[in-house]
Amino acid sequence: MKIIKVKDQLEGAKVGLDILKEQIAAGAQTFGLATGSTPVEFYNQVINSDLDFSDKTSINLDEYVGLDGSDEQSYRYFMSQHLFNEKPFKENFLPDGKAADLEAETKHYDSIIDAHPIDFQILGIGHNGHIGFNEPGTPFDSTTHVVDLTESTINANARYFECEADVPKKAVSMGIASIMKSKTIVLMAWGEGKSEAIQAMVEGEITESMPASILQKHDDVIVIVDEAAAKLLK
Repeated sequence: MKIIKVKDQLEGAKVGLDILKEQIAAGAQTFGLATGSTPVEFYNQVINSDLDFSDKTSINLDEYVGLDGSDEQSYRYFMSQHLFNEKPFKENFLPDGKAADLEAETKHYDSIIDAHPIDFQILGIGHNGHIGFNEPGTPFDSTTHVVDLTESTINANARYFECEADVPKKAVSMGIASIMKSKTIVLMAWGEGKSEAIQAMVEGEITESMPASILQKHDDVIVIVDEAAAKLLK
């Protein structure tokens, strides 16, 4: 696990872009993407770059259950607004949160991941150590699954919705084993609120109660953290 400490989110996003360019130059074709506030500046840097994704594939980590791509709070809408509209890919895959049979959708999504091995995966990390929507207690051997979101995750997401009752309580998420298949993983974290999770992920024991700790076992993980998120690292 390589740790890169930066001054702030902007510097971290630029470092992430440099790594992305190196990966593309080395032949990367399939990109695992994350949503939320953490990667937004990274996506801004990508949009303002000369990179071309017209022959590339993206696979997103997750999607809320019950929202389709026209809903402004869906992750498909988020990705369109923050990346896809400006940098079109050959194909974009996200879980179908409106699927009539969610269990069948999880198996379908696993088949997509198997058919398009991820070369470069972007991750954020939750305050409780979740990656994707793999909450504490998620088995390390999990593949794509339907998740009951924890109260802390629901509360963290509530700021994006007009009222708390509208916040989805479930999501379809790529599993931990699915994420670990990625060739290279870049995890970004900004702010003091992520410092405990970063310390536990990097220096703590590998345990399902801290989902991101499994990344200690991956062969190629790069962690980009600002000074505040890195404050507890020894």
